Amino acid sequence: MIEKTVAELSRSLSRREISSVELTKAYLERINRYNGSLNAFITVCEESALTQAAQADTARDNGQTSPLLGIPLAHKDIFCSSGVKTTCGSKILHNFTAPYDATVVSRFKEAGAVMLGKTNMDEFAMGSSNETSYFGPVRNPWDTDRVPGGSSGGSAAAVAADLCAVATGTDTGGSIRQPASFCGLTGLKPSYGRISRWGMIAFASSLDQAGPICKSAEDAALMLNTMAGIDTKDSTSADVPVEDYTAELNNSLEGLRIGIPRQHFAEGLSTGVEQAIQEALNVYRELGAKIIEIDLPNNHLSVSAYYVVAPAEASANLSRFDGVRYGYRCDSPVDLEDMYKRSRSEGFGDEVKRRIMVGTYALSAGFYDAYYRKAQKIRRLIKQDFNSAFQQVDIIIGPTSPHTAFNLGAKTDPIAMYLEDIYTIGVNLAGLPGMSVPVSTVHGLPVGMHLVTNDFAESRLLNVAHQFQQNTDWHRQRATAFTEGH
Repeated sequence: MIEKTVAELSRSLSRREISSVELTKAYLERINRYNGSLNAFITVCEESALTQAAQADTARDNGQTSPLLGIPLAHKDIFCSSGVKTTCGSKILHNFTAPYDATVVSRFKEAGAVMLGKTNMDEFAMGSSNETSYFGPVRNPWDTDRVPGGSSGGSAAAVAADLCAVATGTDTGGSIRQPASFCGLTGLKPSYGRISRWGMIAFASSLDQAGPICKSAEDAALMLNTMAGIDTKDSTSADVPVEDYTAELNNSLEGLRIGIPRQHFAEGLSTGVEQAIQEALNVYRELGAKIIEIDLPNNHLSVSAYYVVAPAEASANLSRFDGVRYGYRCDSPVDLEDMYKRSRSEGFGDEVKRRIMVGTYALSAGFYDAYYRKAQKIRRLIKQDFNSAFQQVDIIIGPTSPHTAFNLGAKTDPIAMYLEDIYTIGVNLAGLPGMSVPVSTVHGLPVGMHLVTNDFAESRLLNVAHQFQQNTDWHRQRATAFTEGH
């Protein structure tokens, strides 16, 4: 039962084939059994989860029919959850208990979903491998010597190992899509502003976006139906009507124009990943789609621009963590300045410190024009490249990552780590929706295909992904060591 998609579990709950309490207990048992070897969860909410599950069963008995009613899920530990630790994978917030729910969390509560716990992540969402967490690295269920991707690696590992039915993540430069790719899952980063950021601890405010990590495009549509929508508490949330994202899943792809960026099939892409994407494109040809080669000429500048803009915003957002009101405070400070310095020096990890320093430097008076302003100009050029491409095509497809999951500890050079997101970062800079779906395995490790559409065209994105999954079974493949019965 636990290997089923959310859509399948919802139908089973509706038919009374299983209760939410039984399902929740099954996932909690797997968490107890496997989390020690995966480190996917930071906090497990066993007691409250069973209470919520019992309430969901009662609500269903009383005639409620929400698709997510009684579905056990996990939240990335970047979303504030009332009365539950919200650590952001950091030392500085290791003991912080949120006094309120993030909008994303409250919307799932209203839908009757069951929160199993909070998942591990790169510290303050800064990383591409989930190795920067204060609570230790997360391991990939497909090969526990490899990374699950970051920063939402805990969520991805939990779903891939069937420790929960579905999980939330956040994506600032690829942090939903890359872990989905490495763990053989479906990951959706919606358009910027599509989902409220209120109560989601900020890394880079103009780039961060919440989204689901799931087993299928249909599940992603169900999750987005709950997550999407304007929030008066979040000035960056978009006042764009929310549609039923499941309504167009079965639309024909006849005549669909798929753009293939030349720049995404160049030096640096592994042969196995390229071959997998080309084979996936053949599926679309058989479904009636047209394949068109396109240019994204400024794509090669995306990583450079991102690693000016994102650290600049991070340096501002993380200035609030000073040891005064909440979070970690150093022992026996001699004065206020000493408390500030030592609390931040001791509380932040190396990668977070690195980005704060880079961001502060880029925003300083002598370098603002040379770096930050120039990066914002490049960002505009990248957005214009996508706008031009979408005049020729309906969707853009390429690889999510240049290769499959790498070994823990393999990327010691920060620049090499940053290049892991070379295909995904441009989408965040442009504010567009992007998605990764599994299309193959290479040497036993999953390969993700990256799909991008125009602003607020998530329905098309989900339709194109769903049709691929209706004609293949890669999204059904599971990490063998964690399949039911092992």
